[in-house]
Amino acid sequence: DDAKLLYAEAARRLLARLDEADATAASVGRVLLHLDNDVETAQTLLADMLERRDQWLRHVVDPTSRRISRQSLEAALARAITEALSELRQLWPAQLVPDCLAAARFAASNLVRTAPESAIAALVDIDSLPADDVGDLPRWRAIADLLLTREGNPRKRVDVAIGFSASDDNDNASQATLKAQKARFQTLAESLGRHPTLVDALHRVRLLPERTYTDTQWKLVESVTDLLPLAVAELEVLFRETGRTDFTALSQAAVRALGSEDEPTDLALALDYRIRHLLVDEFQDTSVSQFELLERLTAGWQLGDGRTLFAVGDPMQSIYRFREADVGLYLQAWHSGVGPVHLEPLALKANFRSQRGIVEWVNETFRTVMPEAEDLVSGAVPFTDSEAAHPALPGVAVRVHPLLRSDRLAEANIVVHLIREAQLENPKQRVAILVRNRSHLSAIVPALKRADLRFQAIDIDNLEDRTVVQDLSALTRALLHLGDRVAWLSVLRAPWCGLTLADLTELVGDDRRAAVWDRMQDSTALERLSVEGANRVKKLHAQLRQSLDQRRRVPLRRWIEGAWLALGGPAAADTPTELDDVEAFFDVLEELEQGGDLEELEALPARVSTAFALPDPEAGDILQVMTIHKAKGLEFDVVILPGLGLTPRKSDPRLLLWAERWRGHGQADLLLAPIHDPANGKDAVYDYLAELDKEKASHEEGRLLYVAATRARSRVHLLGHVEPKDVVLKPHSTSLLARLWPALQPHFQAALDRMTDVDAQTSPTPARLPPSMLRRFPIHWTRPPIPAGVDAFFAVPGEPRTPQPLEFSWATESARHVGTLVHRALQLIGEEGLGAWNAGRVASARDSFARELRMLGVPQAQIHGALERVITAVNVALTDPRPRWILARHAGAHSELRLTGMIDGTLVDIAIDRTFVDEHGVRWIIDFKTGVHEGADVEQFLESEQSRYREQLENYASLLSRMESRPVRLALYFPLLKGWREWGYVPVEAASSAIRP
Repeated sequence: DDAKLLYAEAARRLLARLDEADATAASVGRVLLHLDNDVETAQTLLADMLERRDQWLRHVVDPTSRRISRQSLEAALARAITEALSELRQLWPAQLVPDCLAAARFAASNLVRTAPESAIAALVDIDSLPADDVGDLPRWRAIADLLLTREGNPRKRVDVAIGFSASDDNDNASQATLKAQKARFQTLAESLGRHPTLVDALHRVRLLPERTYTDTQWKLVESVTDLLPLAVAELEVLFRETGRTDFTALSQAAVRALGSEDEPTDLALALDYRIRHLLVDEFQDTSVSQFELLERLTAGWQLGDGRTLFAVGDPMQSIYRFREADVGLYLQAWHSGVGPVHLEPLALKANFRSQRGIVEWVNETFRTVMPEAEDLVSGAVPFTDSEAAHPALPGVAVRVHPLLRSDRLAEANIVVHLIREAQLENPKQRVAILVRNRSHLSAIVPALKRADLRFQAIDIDNLEDRTVVQDLSALTRALLHLGDRVAWLSVLRAPWCGLTLADLTELVGDDRRAAVWDRMQDSTALERLSVEGANRVKKLHAQLRQSLDQRRRVPLRRWIEGAWLALGGPAAADTPTELDDVEAFFDVLEELEQGGDLEELEALPARVSTAFALPDPEAGDILQVMTIHKAKGLEFDVVILPGLGLTPRKSDPRLLLWAERWRGHGQADLLLAPIHDPANGKDAVYDYLAELDKEKASHEEGRLLYVAATRARSRVHLLGHVEPKDVVLKPHSTSLLARLWPALQPHFQAALDRMTDVDAQTSPTPARLPPSMLRRFPIHWTRPPIPAGVDAFFAVPGEPRTPQPLEFSWATESARHVGTLVHRALQLIGEEGLGAWNAGRVASARDSFARELRMLGVPQAQIHGALERVITAVNVALTDPRPRWILARHAGAHSELRLTGMIDGTLVDIAIDRTFVDEHGVRWIIDFKTGVHEGADVEQFLESEQSRYREQLENYASLLSRMESRPVRLALYFPLLKGWREWGYVPVEAASSAIRP
């Protein structure tokens, strides 16, 4: 399941412990203070860490571990610095040392006079390269500042700022010396340019951190590492409460089930006896938990015992870091094995998919795209040539289509042309459009539709992007919250109403605070509309009025579905697939429903945003659109790679960064750094680890391109753009095109050279799509009648299934939300027990209750009154003998018990607030009602309420009595009135079917 909402809730619960007077509260406070008291950011960062916990939990789960002590972490920092400096010294060619030292001494001797604060001035007496000792790090940084630009390239020019000035401007000898030194530096810079690995290593020296943490940094490290295991504990509680889990929890549970190497469980011993052979596919995308599981499964294996581990994978195709995959684990296994099992490396070179032309292009191109050397820390995987098993085909195997400006519509038109071309060549060819991000298809998908090219989109279209789902989502939000102005405006624009912008402005434009629902009933406001507009609003109001009268009479899904059907929602769908998307939306709604309502309104858009629309089932597989990640393991005749010049979304900072540096013999240094202070924006250790993470991502981008190019059997098309600046071509540094630039730059330069002077001086306006038109039903359109013989189990407005209205049909929105929150609190008291609650706990929950009311949609002006009603109702439940008896421990007790069954031939879904069996064997079914009565005759009001809800509670009893045979009593309890009504249930024989509790 998608557990993002649970991650966010676990983070919220942890941060709420700020109010507690303990060490956890102090840690929460320290983290919040570091984040400038931005609670929302803190929650987001913690939720993100929970999603990635497979990578870091093993590091912080034991707070007493020496590995996360300050001494160990600072020793690891020192070793990282020393290793980097040692590598740099080894890379330095001996022939460049004299010129480097001479330039350093000359520049430093001048800066001592003109800018003694410059770091370069400290090189004045340098007579050899600095050592690889931590203490020499400042000198190495000074050399980097002298020889390299801020961007990390060898300097082409020198000036006074870095010490290249004459000691005496009027002295010819000084001028001659300066000229000679500049010439010597120029030669040195040109030589450095021929050693890119050295230049890169020298530039990275600038990013190396200090060897120690400041006291402030360390306190934050302690706070973050204290909080993260507690956040995991909160998440595990949520998993138990909701009956849900995630893949990481399953993986870690599997590891725990096997015990440890020293203390294996019975399961581990049983599996050790039974498992003789293990085969692991896609081994390059193994996560930490999966690798640890393999180590546990093979812990008892011995050489020559006949057991085998066969791991298959290609490290050049490791592209799932976002799913916790670590290609470094593959490299580690290649060299050191898995646990006690030493692996025999076997390298496969034959390519049985692609024609020779593609294989040769890949071999030539990716030697420069991928790194030269392997590195476990950064996930660097060097390229290995393949050998083609298929001969070359006629024509160009890999074609480049350069664009000299960003024009997505032009690129989309090229894609359409290439598809037509491939279909003309061979109608049975399978063509794939592969992109880095789904957002890169924003112009391509509409272009395919305009060209009538049917295609399958695999996990491309978010459910929320489908118009029919957007309209349905707006309808849902509007019915659940009458004050949701944006939702109601969307409902008025949807096809079932189709109000013009002019009429919409007349209806609500002059009063931005008024509820749209109220304006729809305002005769004065309606008079300002066009005749047709007024009729459309009146028709919509009548339909939705009937829907609102049925609130909480039926399950949420059937309520919203009935309203949508009554409005003629299916008529707005263009294809049968869109109706399938609607069905998927209703499935989400059913999943999130709590007692006929949504527990949190924002949960719906959050959940829908992660769901995907279904592909066109009639499109076939001739043309497919997907991300490169989805294409992994697939193959196509023709592969089109558009959007290479586009940039990815900037990654967000993390609460904690970490890295492991392998030292050999199974040992690894751990590096940790908490997020930098937003006000300062700098933290040397964090920035260093962020650069390591960026390097990992860069290496994976190269592998992503390799995966994309090798999906093709016959042809590859590469499309990308650059923005020429002063006739200089250079793609954005974070684009995939930048990775391919050494191979593709000549194609773009040729395209630039072909431009005429007129072309160069003219910047054509990119083509634009025609403006969207308002889609709406004809004014006299009516919904078709339900066909004879079809059981309309959904609640269609105007066709009520039962005559009984519910409480919330007359309650205000705020009163409804008060009821929702009181019901939640009483359910919690019933589950935790009265002993866990008292007036102090209710008082401490005041801020939490207020926050919940805001999240439910209660306006700020009404928060205080609503909060007081919630507090009063809960306190009454804890002090009044009647509710204490109701919420006490009883046999067969349940709170919010859900039942589904048939009553009078109709399928119903109910939630019983509280039910139990008393000491006399009587089953009680009790509903809590948070209504109030302002008049004098409270008793008459309670009698009226009993009559009103009698049928509802007797339906509850009818269902529950089919599961057991005992006397039943029904009751209503009003905590805000301390009111009580009870009566006995007399069973009535009714046709029914099996019940699903």
